[in-house]
Amino acid sequence: MGRRLGGSSWPVVVSTVRLGPHRYRVVRPAQAPAFASLYEGRLGAQFCLDQETAVMLAQAWGLAARSPHTIVHLPLRRAKLPTHHAWGRPLDLVLLHHRLAFPPSRWKQVRSRLGAGRPHRVVLPGDAWPVPSTAEHERTRHREFRDHLRWDVAADTLILTGSRRAFELEADQIRILAEECPAHRARVPETHCCAEIGMGRTWRQSDRRRPSAQLHAEYSR
Repeated sequence: MGRRLGGSSWPVVVSTVRLGPHRYRVVRPAQAPAFASLYEGRLGAQFCLDQETAVMLAQAWGLAARSPHTIVHLPLRRAKLPTHHAWGRPLDLVLLHHRLAFPPSRWKQVRSRLGAGRPHRVVLPGDAWPVPSTAEHERTRHREFRDHLRWDVAADTLILTGSRRAFELEADQIRILAEECPAHRARVPETHCCAEIGMGRTWRQSDRRRPSAQLHAEYSR
């Protein structure tokens, strides 16, 4: 069975980094993911993960949506790579709220100053991963819709930026990876269980700097 996310405690470390007049709060797991592979792919990024990393991703996703003053960092590059998915340049993952107005080019400096951090525990409610209605999904295809996740790659890191709404529109897919995919794989070991997260505006409205892309997160253990 998959682990239920709502009310579960996520051990993290919190670092505060000052760069000139700016101060950034960075949250990362107390124990880095042991098994994962995130890399640039043909249509965006490919993310292979096991149950523990799926739970971390879900907690990070929910926190990023609800904490507009926090940078959430999943250090993935040193994780053990799945043998059948070990290609491409390995990437870390950063999730942050657009209210921070954080330039991705600044991430390398911030990461180098994280230090040991201080221990903390994050507990999110069960409604941190809402299920969007069909109507909500339909609205994302309209030209006037602006709550898309934006993406950049900087300092070997995929950086996803968005509003709470942008993260929550994709949150249920992330929850399914952590809560339901383990049971699916236990019943049928060869089952393909994944989340397909839209990054950038839709292909019909795509811009040159951030073309429409997809984060394909696959449960692979």
